[in-house]
Formats: sequence, C-alpha cells, structure tokens
Amino acid sequence: MENFWDFNVWGAFNLVAVLLFGLLVGHALKRTIPLLKKSLIPTAVLGGVVLLLVSILFKSVTGQEFFNTEFFGGKGSANLEVITYHALALGFIASALRNSQQKMTKARANEVFNSGVTTVSTYLLQAVLGLGITIVAAMVIADFFPAAGVLLPFGFGQGTGQAMNYGTIYENDFGFVGGKSFGLTIAAMGFISASIGGVIHLYILRKKGRVTLSTGEDGEMLTEGVEDKDELPMQSTLDKMTIQIALIALSYFLAQMLMFLLGLILPGMKSVIYGFNFLLGVMAATVVKTVLNFLLKKKRIRKKHTNNFLLTRASNFCFDLMVVAGIAAIRLDLVSRYWGILLILGVVGLVSTYWYNNIVARKLFRDYQEEQFVAMYGMLTGTASAGIMLLRELDSQFKTPAADNLVYQNFPAIVFGFPMMLLAVLAPKEPMLTLGILAAFFLVMNVILFRAQIFGRKKEKGK
Repeated sequence: MENFWDFNVWGAFNLVAVLLFGLLVGHALKRTIPLLKKSLIPTAVLGGVVLLLVSILFKSVTGQEFFNTEFFGGKGSANLEVITYHALALGFIASALRNSQQKMTKARANEVFNSGVTTVSTYLLQAVLGLGITIVAAMVIADFFPAAGVLLPFGFGQGTGQAMNYGTIYENDFGFVGGKSFGLTIAAMGFISASIGGVIHLYILRKKGRVTLSTGEDGEMLTEGVEDKDELPMQSTLDKMTIQIALIALSYFLAQMLMFLLGLILPGMKSVIYGFNFLLGVMAATVVKTVLNFLLKKKRIRKKHTNNFLLTRASNFCFDLMVVAGIAAIRLDLVSRYWGILLILGVVGLVSTYWYNNIVARKLFRDYQEEQFVAMYGMLTGTASAGIMLLRELDSQFKTPAADNLVYQNFPAIVFGFPMMLLAVLAPKEPMLTLGILAAFFLVMNVILFRAQIFGRKKEKGK
C-alpha cells in the first residue's frame, strides 16, 4: 500500500515539474539575455542545458546522480529516457491527426517530393560520413564501437528521440557502453549546429542586403484559426482538448498493439520494431483520421472531432518536453572519452549538411532558394521547429512554400528513409558492408533528386 507522502508517489510528477520548470528558465534566459535573444537556439535546448548543468554540479558536490535521488523516486534518469521515447511518437501522432485543407498541384507535389528526397539524401550523406569516421576511429581506439557514426543522421537529421532510440539499441543489443548518451550528445550538437550555421548564413545575407534580423519580439508567427465552423464547439459534453488527447492516446494504443503483434511474429526484431514507435504511431493516427473523415462523410457523426490549432499545441508541447528531457538525460561521464570523435562528427555534420542543402536549393528551388535552404538546413541539423525559426527571418509571413514543404515532405521521406533505418541495425554487425550500401543508396537518391537535370540533358543531346 502506497503512502501519499512517499516520493514513490510524487517522483514522476516531480520529474515532469522540474522539466517544465527548466523550460520556463530557458524561456526567461531567451527573453532577457541579449545574446541569447538574438540567437536561434531553441528554448527547449536552453532548458535542457540548464538542467544538465544542474545535474553536473549536483554530482560534483554530492557524488549522486541528480535525477536518481529519492526526490524523483530513485529512477528519474530511466524515466527521462521513457519521456523522450514516448514524447517523440506522441508529437508525430498529434501532427498526423491534423487535417490539411491545401490543394496540391502537380508542380507543388513535385517540390514536396523533392524536399522528401532531399531529407533522405541528407540522412544518407550524414550516415556515410559519420560511419566512415567511426570505422577509422575504431582502428585507432581500442574497443571503440565502429558503427557509432550511424547515430549522426539520427541525432542531426531526426533529433533527440531517434538518437536515443538507436543509441539504446546499440547499447542494449550490441554492447556500445554509453550509446544512449552518445546519441543524445550528437542530437544536442545538432541543435547547436542549426543555430551556428543558420546564424552565420543569415548574417551573410544581411550583409548582402537580403534580410534584417529579427530581435525576437517582432515578426512573431501568426497563429492559425482556433476552430472551423463545422467542428465540435470548444466546450460541450466533453472539452475539445480532452477529445484531442483521447484521439492521440487511441492512436498510440493502436500503435502499441501493432508493435506487440509484430514483436510476437518477429521476436528477434523487437528492439527495432519498438524503435519505430513514432512511425507506427503516424500510421495508426492516419487510420484514426481516415475513419473519422469517413464517418463524417457518411454523416454518422455531424461535426469534425479534430482541431488543428489544439493538435499543433499538443505536438509542440510533446516536442519541447522531448528535447528538454533528452538533453537532461545525457551522461557526460559516459562519453567523456569520446569528445574528440564527437566534435569531429559535429563539425562534419554541420559542414556537409550546409554544403549539400545549399546545392540542392540552388538547383531545384530557384524561386525561393534561400527560404528552402534555411528551412531544410535547420530541420536536418535540429528539428522542424529550428527550420521554421530560421525561415521566419527571411519569410515571416510564410509567403513561400518552404514551410509547407517541411510538413508535407514527411511521407516521401518515410517511404525512402525506411531502408536506412533497417541498415542502421546491420551496421554493428557489418560496418564496411553497411557503408558501401549507404553510399550506393546515396547515389541512387541523388539520381532521383536530380532526375530532371540528368535525363533532361540527355534528351536535349538526343535532339
């Protein structure tokens, strides 16, 4: 029987409360310190860094892990990883439940497709370079995990949640000590790369007279409409926010059942299957949304049950919580011997992502080259929110399609990116073979991406 005054009862709440307090501290720092105010570092990253510093200071004074104290129920570090894991999927599910009202023309569909292929090609470039670096490092450093570099695209390209997911797989299934912290550290470096590379590029554009940098107060993103006329009212027999949370929970429950069944069918792939919680969550959310739209069309229900405004808020909350929890969960003592390799991976990730996306934007998105570049660069080093923050400095009203490309590119990116996720599990067993396959896959994706330039020129020569 639990006593309500025990920290076993309060530990989980205390953990979430401290994470949210960290977000508030990050927000205050962002708003009051001029240097941070002008920077593009996300508030959630600042909050996570604050908690990480508190954790380091606490351990240096007491010798204890801050999040494993009795105050957090004795298992706060493990719960940080659980929060990061679930928040990733819940954020994607909330986004997937949104209804899109925009019509897709053939030209726009082509741009969205190219954006998705660019995303996967960048993942592959990061994976090839990262894996190449750590294979060489394993030849020099005894007992170093040669496949560690595959975490570069998951940390830079996909963010905190996936970096931790694959770091956990490498740690639990393949014996990479500190794999989780290695992946989370790469993700944190990705956010820094988004800020550094993005700020440098924007300052170059400012010198050319292309842009005036925002101070953070003006040019705030306009909010979308709160609700449509054909939706359920905000308050009826059940609050509308409660309905959104229930639909998100239902989608995630269905995804869990699907993962459970796949785990029974493929017991040897359990770690990989549960690592795809976000992907299966998106699939389940799409099914739920399709059923709701079908019932609405058949007039089995009279009003729309989903609300884009509230779903966006829920998604953003999940991603903020994921980032702050992921950075707070980093164990620097576990990766201290790898700082040289981590720094090399970070610099290579920044430079290669900047260079490649700049080329793609110049060749394929000439009507809004700079807007597409900063949006994609920010997303592929940090998160979609980092891409949006960079984009707002050039296109505060989102008049170009660059912001929409970030949203709609997910489907082609998932389709083409899925094989790379499977290759990430092959890498610890056959690093050199995986490197070759990834390099070949990268070439194929670039043929697809630059198909008009490659095959168009051949046709012209044939004429």
